[in-house]
Amino acid sequence: MKFDTPAGINPIDRLKVVGQPLDRVDGPLKVTGTAPYASDWHDPQANLAYGFIVGAGIAKGRVVAIDLVAANAAPGVVAIVTHENAGTLGKGEFYVQRFLAAPEIDHYHQAVAVVVAETFEQARAAAALVKMKYAHAEGSFELSALVATAPVAKAGQFGGKPETSVGDFEAAFAGAPVKLDETYTTPDQAHAMMEPHATIASWDGDRLTCHTAIQQMNWGVRDLAKTLGITKDKIRLVSPYIGGGFGGKGTVQTDLALAAVAARVARRPVKIALQRPMMFNTTIHRPATVQRIWIGATTDGHITAIGHDNLNGNLAGGRTEPSTAATRSFYAGANRMTRQRLAVLDLAEGNAMRAPGEAPGLMALEIAMDEMAEKLGMDPVTFRVLNDTQVDPEHPEMPFSTRPFVECLRTGADRFGWDRRKAAPASVRDGRWLVGMGMAGAIRAAKIAKSGARVRLDARGVVTVETDMTDIGTGSYTIVAQTAAEMMGVGIERVVARLGDSDFPESPGSGGQQGAPSVTAGVYAACVKLREAVAQRLGFNSADAIFSDGEVRLGNRAVPLGDAAKAGDIVVEDTMEFGDLSKRFAQQTFGAHFAEVGVDADTGEIRVRRMLAVCAAGRILNPKTARSQVIGGMVMGVGAALMEEMAVDTKRGFFVNHDLAGYEVPVHADIPHLDAIFVDEVDPTMSPIKAKGVGELGLVGVAPAVANAIYNATGVRVRDYPITLDKLLDRMPDAA
Repeated sequence: MKFDTPAGINPIDRLKVVGQPLDRVDGPLKVTGTAPYASDWHDPQANLAYGFIVGAGIAKGRVVAIDLVAANAAPGVVAIVTHENAGTLGKGEFYVQRFLAAPEIDHYHQAVAVVVAETFEQARAAAALVKMKYAHAEGSFELSALVATAPVAKAGQFGGKPETSVGDFEAAFAGAPVKLDETYTTPDQAHAMMEPHATIASWDGDRLTCHTAIQQMNWGVRDLAKTLGITKDKIRLVSPYIGGGFGGKGTVQTDLALAAVAARVARRPVKIALQRPMMFNTTIHRPATVQRIWIGATTDGHITAIGHDNLNGNLAGGRTEPSTAATRSFYAGANRMTRQRLAVLDLAEGNAMRAPGEAPGLMALEIAMDEMAEKLGMDPVTFRVLNDTQVDPEHPEMPFSTRPFVECLRTGADRFGWDRRKAAPASVRDGRWLVGMGMAGAIRAAKIAKSGARVRLDARGVVTVETDMTDIGTGSYTIVAQTAAEMMGVGIERVVARLGDSDFPESPGSGGQQGAPSVTAGVYAACVKLREAVAQRLGFNSADAIFSDGEVRLGNRAVPLGDAAKAGDIVVEDTMEFGDLSKRFAQQTFGAHFAEVGVDADTGEIRVRRMLAVCAAGRILNPKTARSQVIGGMVMGVGAALMEEMAVDTKRGFFVNHDLAGYEVPVHADIPHLDAIFVDEVDPTMSPIKAKGVGELGLVGVAPAVANAIYNATGVRVRDYPITLDKLLDRMPDAA
């Protein structure tokens, strides 16, 4: 099916199942511990062995000698993989990292060996006996030292053009009556998902099956094939449940690649689960940024010039963190400039983490907007409303498909009690606490991609949907089932959703906030074809037939849906493809975040007291699961604002706090009651479902809202995340 015209009325608009706050269909499996995650797969006949990765003890150089004598003699050892027997390993298309030192070492903890043994404990013990001799080389590990010399990123990098220009930014900024020119920094951040990276790999001749944790099946098959030098049709990936990913499990990582190699060398199935320090220093992370923002405005608050320079570092050939993405689309302003610069660093690869680009970009831009509002003597909400735009500011001929940003701002301000905010910093106290309010806008690209599904109807009237879409804890099973139920006129209990198998029809998977709108569009296409097949079997005109309450109806005739499959199951498959609507309309999601914080006047301790998110993301497919996604993003945003930072040892070149003891994330005591609401809208330019993704919108804008609230509470402006008490203490107002 091809979608190239804005959607009209269709069966989804009945909203009997879609749009309802239904419980997750996979909920019982989750709470009873019976949902099978990657490392849970077990077959007593498989003769499973266990792999343990040995990471490089240096950050840059090469392996010059390997002594495996003691390790090979250790109890239970089956095989040891190094560059000497692994064969040639290639790279995938999305990540630049090499999964095995060969023998050059690109970063600390890059795998130098995999020990395979009968048990995990034996593999771990033998791994400690592997002796590596290294030749050290000088490396580059400090982003701040490269601010003046880093070049503009190469064209074709992740996140769009490395440089953009509209109008005459320099002249407009120079002539602006009110100016802001500030620099903001964000640190390296870890995905820190609950489930570690894990894979069980098994070869059957030249065919490879991997039970793994991976978000995007199509990318995974593609990249694993390129890594191993085999064809895609020889690979099957199985990933029915994922315990968190946030982009860190987007495609092939070390566990998947090396489990496949180890299984080939050992000639038996091998299970590898990465230990937490290996995850931090070997898999991808969100890279640090140094961002300079310029805003020029008239005295009445209209932005006339806006510029954004972003610097981050990566392995040679790596991608940028496209932090200028939001600046390009968010606010009006005739004269604009953005620039992405990229330095080479010899740290683990920086790559996609939840809302790459917008998340760190808005951490800077939305503080800058707050600072500019203060310079103008304007309320921060009013300043943003004044500079709203209904057309893409880089391409004024292109309107936004929908843009209820102002509605988000005003709804949030009213609900949060923004009118009670005191504009003067450090003017509200509650006992020992200095109390402040802050807000920030949110924008995140509304992406959608080709997606397929297979649908089966049996004589019981049960509809089974198969697609390689994954569920990373976001509720994919539920919205897939809801879509099929709505289209076929049955209750959700009559639908079986089967996900996470690369043998199923291809979807774009979970990532980039495109999973939900894409996969439901694919299910819609398959169900349209199934409706036509059912109507033909029953002798109905498919265009006029009504599918409702488990029946197919036309005029005064009603037939149970399952009757169409009495002669045999009906199985159909289709794919939703998309035309040029994304080139005719600027498609984005929008939101507004509000936060109230308390800061201890004596110690500088920061406590979030309450938060609100107002989101506009097209049709909300399931308000309950969507709200959970937004709240999860808000928690992540609090972490980014107040605590998350991978500390770099700039001498030895590694992340020091490489576990959940040293890398702090929010816990229950850090998070108050959170409120999340949705603007009532649909976007007919997206798909027949009229929905957009929402998972990343709940994150972007949260950290600067907290930062702006801290400033309102204390009068201390911190431009270097995370905002920890040491950055406040010597600048706090008098506690007396």
